Amino acid sequence: MTANTTSTWKVDPNHSEVQFKVKHLMISTVSGTFNIFGGEVQTESEDFNNTEVRFEIDANSIDTNQEARDKDLKSPSFLDTEKFPKILFTGLLRKKDDNRELQGDLTLCNVTKRITLEVEFTGSGKGRFGDIRAGFEVNGKINRRDFGLNFSLLTETGSLVVGEEVTLHFDIQLVKQA
Repeated sequence: MTANTTSTWKVDPNHSEVQFKVKHLMISTVSGTFNIFGGEVQTESEDFNNTEVRFEIDANSIDTNQEARDKDLKSPSFLDTEKFPKILFTGLLRKKDDNRELQGDLTLCNVTKRITLEVEFTGSGKGRFGDIRAGFEVNGKINRRDFGLNFSLLTETGSLVVGEEVTLHFDIQLVKQA
């Protein structure tokens, strides 16, 4: 009988991306990224079933490629990054059919809600320097109002300037720690 061994994997920020999309004026989509983030997973299995996940995002690293919009998104009207500089997620990754599901607690603007994200395991292998790596695509949606982001400016036709639904997409590459 062999004992279970826990492996630690860390997010490689140089080969990962954290992206989001939200409707603007309900007619087009605005995309953005967070440029500073990190995290790790603890797993006892090679297939990453029942894996503990911890992920942290620096809210001040938001980047929509528009300086004025980024400043607005960091303000108390939205993320209030001075008061709430971190976005945190802790959860459990489980196999679900051919893919995986990530359930856990997302803390945004000091509000914590349970969310579920779809995860595709995109493969694993050795890196250039012999390190072991694994890749995942993570997708999901949240409602910004669930986290107290209640900005509700309306257009002259009554549509929201900023949509309530936020689409999340993360491309994550993990590196197994020695």
